Amino acid sequence: MTMTAPLPEATSPAAVPTPAGSVPGTRAAIPDAHQSIPTTHPETPPDTKRNASERTLSGVTGVALFGGIILAAIGFAGSYRALEHLGQDKGFGKFAYVFPIGLDAGIVVLLALDLLLIRRRTPWPVLRLLAHTFTVGTIWFNASSSGKPITQDLVGAGMHGVIPLMFIAAVEAGRRLVIRVTALEDGRETTGVPLKRWLLAFPSTFLLWRRKELWDVATYSEAVAREQSLKVYRVLLERDYGSARKAPSDMRLPLTMAPYGLTVDEALALPRQHEEREQLLKEAKAEARAAAEVRAAERAAQAEIAALKRQGAVDSTRLEVAAATGQAETRARAELEAAERTAAVETEAIESATAAEAEARRAAAELTAAEARERAAEIARAAAETERDASETAARAAEAKAREASALALAERRAEEAAAAKARAAETERAAAEARLHAAEIERRAVEAEDELKLSPRARVARKVARMALAQAAGDVEQLPLQNLADMFGVSTSTASDYRTEAAKLLADGYRG
Repeated sequence: MTMTAPLPEATSPAAVPTPAGSVPGTRAAIPDAHQSIPTTHPETPPDTKRNASERTLSGVTGVALFGGIILAAIGFAGSYRALEHLGQDKGFGKFAYVFPIGLDAGIVVLLALDLLLIRRRTPWPVLRLLAHTFTVGTIWFNASSSGKPITQDLVGAGMHGVIPLMFIAAVEAGRRLVIRVTALEDGRETTGVPLKRWLLAFPSTFLLWRRKELWDVATYSEAVAREQSLKVYRVLLERDYGSARKAPSDMRLPLTMAPYGLTVDEALALPRQHEEREQLLKEAKAEARAAAEVRAAERAAQAEIAALKRQGAVDSTRLEVAAATGQAETRARAELEAAERTAAVETEAIESATAAEAEARRAAAELTAAEARERAAEIARAAAETERDASETAARAAEAKAREASALALAERRAEEAAAAKARAAETERAAAEARLHAAEIERRAVEAEDELKLSPRARVARKVARMALAQAAGDVEQLPLQNLADMFGVSTSTASDYRTEAAKLLADGYRG
């Protein structure tokens, strides 16, 4: 008989990796069991022996299962009548017929659940304890059913307990088998401390068993090998340093870490593992610093690119605002001048003899306004081209500084073109003024001639319409709109038509102003 530890409820954590080299002077682990098993006799074929072994094992398993079922059935049948009579004597009434079934079935269910939970790697020892308690209760009830006290009939009490005890032994054997199979499937092989060691050296065996359980050592052989390696290592330290306490701290690590379940090799590997972790930590910090420097460089590059883009956008906006401002000023001046000239022309036309000059001024103003609008359109196109250039400059932010001088030169050239356009406009205005002056002089001489002739206002108007036809329509009065004439002289369209007819007669008679 050997003592076994209960099945652990969770898989033990993985042990610290053992270094490749072993500690000098330590005893190697005890060889595995399969290395000490004699080899198969060469005359016996391995397959034949294995098949025979499997058949034998299957037969024994079948006999055990069949015998266990018979044992359970006999035990149930034997206790049913006794428990039924006991229940009736205790006043259970009709419940006495089902009480034995419930008690025995409960024991079987609890034992089956215990095996199932073990198989599912979730053992619960309470189920086993309850099943055994109910089994003891069944034995007690059966022994009490004879009508005599148990102390007066020990033989009968023992006979009632034999079959339940055999059933418990069979279940415990099955439970041990399930635990063993489950442990092997999980890669764990657990063995207990042999009984002979408990008998021969109880105190040291208890300490060995305690360390085995605390360190979660699976087999007895491994626990013994660890104990031997630790003792040999202590002796070697005493040989080299006189005492284990005088040894360096790194060399005393196996003795220091022994209470925590580390082997000699695992404890000696701790400094190297610590150095490796420190090295990995340093490398990780260096990589983190390098990554941070790269990210900082990227952020600086992005900031510089963004600054260049903003500077390009500012330059583009400045050019656009300058172009728009010049265009607006030119348009405003042109519209203001056109309005002033139109008002002056209309006033002069309404007042009297200076209407021709006003008309000429209005025509010149309209021409000037048209030229101004054309120049404004040119400036707008230039501004659009400038904006496109600025957009291209923003897209090529890296070349913004190199192209800044070109953009400034282009702006200066645009300014020079605008100045030249203004000069041309001034020249055109001067020519228009001269033309208006000449027309005004002609109009003045015509008015003087009309004054000398003492013509009526209607005749004066007819002559003015004739002069307008000569100046604007090459002498064709039909090309002069009636509505314009009516608005100019403040008359109806029919009267304006009469003016135009009279003017046509004057032109036909040879009138040339």
